[in-house]
This record gives sequence, C-alpha cells and structure tokens, in this order.
Amino acid sequence: MSLWMFRTVVKRFQNKWRSYRHRFVPWVVLNLSKNEKTLRHVTEPSKDKLLPDEEVSRRLLKLFRVLLRSHHGELRAAHHTHFLTQGTSGEDKCGGDPACGLDAMLQSLGFCIDRKPSTLPSAGTGVFVTKGLVPKGATVAMYPGTVYQAYEPILLQSIRNPFVFRCIDGVLIDGNDKGISKMVFRSCSGRDRMGPFMMSDTSWLTESPQNPLAVGQYVNNCSNNRPANVCYQEYDVPDKFPIELRQYLPNVNYSLDTQRPLRCVVLVALRDIRAGEELFSNYYTIC
Repeated sequence: MSLWMFRTVVKRFQNKWRSYRHRFVPWVVLNLSKNEKTLRHVTEPSKDKLLPDEEVSRRLLKLFRVLLRSHHGELRAAHHTHFLTQGTSGEDKCGGDPACGLDAMLQSLGFCIDRKPSTLPSAGTGVFVTKGLVPKGATVAMYPGTVYQAYEPILLQSIRNPFVFRCIDGVLIDGNDKGISKMVFRSCSGRDRMGPFMMSDTSWLTESPQNPLAVGQYVNNCSNNRPANVCYQEYDVPDKFPIELRQYLPNVNYSLDTQRPLRCVVLVALRDIRAGEELFSNYYTIC
C-alpha cells in the first residue's frame, strides 16, 4: 500500500470515528470524567425516572390519538378522490407525508422536532426543535428499534453499529435503520401483527416516520461545550395500552415469547428548549 493510500484510509477512518464516537458508549464512558455536566447522578436504577410511567403513557397517547384521527381523515379523503393506494404498512399512512405527523405533534405537544445536520463537528445527523417550545419535563423523542433481552444474540447486528442502546438492566435496543437491523425489525413487526392491527411502526426506517418522536437514535451525546438538554428514560409499555394505538410504537421484541412488557426508551427535556436548538443527551451514573 502506498503512503498516499494509507493516508486516505486513515483520514476516512478518522472522519468516520468523529461521527461514530458521539453515539459509541465505551468512548462516552471513558470521557465522562472530563466533564461532570455530562453525567446525571441517580441513587439507584429504579430512581432514574424524571417522569412517572403513567405520565409518559398519557403524553404518548395524546399524540397517538391525534395521529390516528389524522390517519382516518387521510383515508376518507383518499377514498373520496379515488387515490387510495394499495397496502397497509405504516409507511403508507398519512400519504407518506411527514407534515402529517409534524402537524399532529405541534397540535398535541406544542412543538416539533426533526433531523438535520448536527452542529457538532463531524457528528453527522442531529435532532433539532423546529417549532414551538419544549417545556421542561416533556417527552421529546423516542428511541426506536428492535428490543433484545440481555441473553439474546445481537453480535451480527452490532458490528459497525453505533445505534445500539443499553438499558440499565442490560436490555439492548438496536436503533439502526439500515442493513441487517432494518431487515430484523421488519420481520419481527410483520410477525407480531394481530389481524388488522399492527403492533409496531416500521415507518421510522424511512425518511418519513409517521410517529415524529421516533428519531431519538439520532440525538447526539453532549460534550464539554454542549451540555445536555435531554436525558434517556426507560419505559415499559403497560398491558392496557390501546391495541389500535400500538401501531405508532417504534419498538418490537426480537423474540415472540418474551415474558415481559415491551421496553421503550424516551427522551425527557431537562430544561425548556426553544426552536432552533439541537438536542443533546447525557448518561446517568449510579451513586
């Protein structure tokens, strides 16, 4: 290999690493001590929640009900104009128009978020508040993906994958919307369908998610110069969650026989966040 080729390979690796490291957990852990602002201290795992699960459910249901009404309105309009397309997948709802979900978000939650190039150098994509005001304590986003219990295999899916999120109890969520991860999520989602009801949302795998909250995997970690304004919070979907609204949940269990509630991860605002600001997350430490 020539010196020029070697330098080219090194440069490409460095550029890839600068983007990857902002979501790469070992790198984050090794660099936490450099800035205490990147840590959120909790006394024990069960006390990591800023919002009770009941409040998370209430806010999600508020958005999902607006999305469902909007979806029904779109279907009626499509029938009336004879432009209703074939298929029932989550990607076809709302006509594939991302404005549908964003309007529902603004109406129900009072703000909108969207993916844009991050303000962090070489960090790739980030998530920004585009409209409205996110009040402190609001559920800002969801971390989508396939949910793996601590004992389930994820080796192949984890290779060169910066989107694997580890929960306190070892449960993993693969939020990668490409490659093997994408195929696994689609397969599991189709498997779990109950008659006319989808149990999860596959549209987060596209550029137009019908649930506009399902972009949490693109929220970058905070840094010394960019303090966190959101934090992760684990949320187990209760059994009483309405079956007709589960189609908006961007998570699915890897195994059909998982004997526990579906694990989701939401991001909660640590302070008021205004339009134009990028979201930055932090990690907790048990003290």
